[in-house]
Amino acid sequence: MALRPTRPQSRSDQLAERKAAQGDVFLREVDDALREDQLFHALRRYGKPVGALVVAGLVGLAGWLWYDYHKATVAGEQGERMTIALDQLEAGRVQTSSDSMAPLVKDGGPGYRAAAQLTQAGIAAQQNKTDDAAKLLAAVAADQSAPQAYRDLATIREVAITMDKLPPEKVVERLKPLAVPGNAWFGSAGELLGVAYLKQGKNDLAGPLFAAMAKDKAVPASIRERARQLAGTLGVDTIDDPKALIAQGQAQQGPADAGAQ
Repeated sequence: MALRPTRPQSRSDQLAERKAAQGDVFLREVDDALREDQLFHALRRYGKPVGALVVAGLVGLAGWLWYDYHKATVAGEQGERMTIALDQLEAGRVQTSSDSMAPLVKDGGPGYRAAAQLTQAGIAAQQNKTDDAAKLLAAVAADQSAPQAYRDLATIREVAITMDKLPPEKVVERLKPLAVPGNAWFGSAGELLGVAYLKQGKNDLAGPLFAAMAKDKAVPASIRERARQLAGTLGVDTIDDPKALIAQGQAQQGPADAGAQ
């Protein structure tokens, strides 16, 4: 199909089209100017608060970095203070050492505070100040912010220095959770727990416990040797699996307790 020839625009049509194009350009310029004006006013209104927030964020970051550095510095200072106190103790300056650790007990971080209290408790125990030592150890054992290993050690030491005053049932209650193979304090807690079992007349529990400690290579050699001798005295042979040996003793105790009821 043949296309019709395009009709040439009249002069009036050309003028109208040009005005329309100029109007579009003008409207775009007005719109752009309006947007620029709005942005200018927005920057005037919100620029300072937003800038302040950015600066505050940078200051906050700098503050956090300073705090992290300060914390590391303080930890270093506390470690140095603890080292000095231990050197004084090794040199026989017992009271000076205890005094040097006093600031750590008062304001030290959880780890250094607990270490200082444990050391002070040891000093008090050597000076036959059992009550003072027990008080310091009880504080560490009850401190939930202290490392768990320190809390467990404090519990064991507190029981050890007060064992003559504690009923064996209390010793069992406090140490049985710690006297298990794999625990860092298995030997120390197990030895005291075994003695408590003997006081209760529960040789069937004490024997397997001593045998388990004797076979556990993670237990200090001195404790292993004592445990081996006690296990032999109680007529219990050692086996390779300490957990199985303790379970065997507890299984034997179960029917006996049921029969007693």
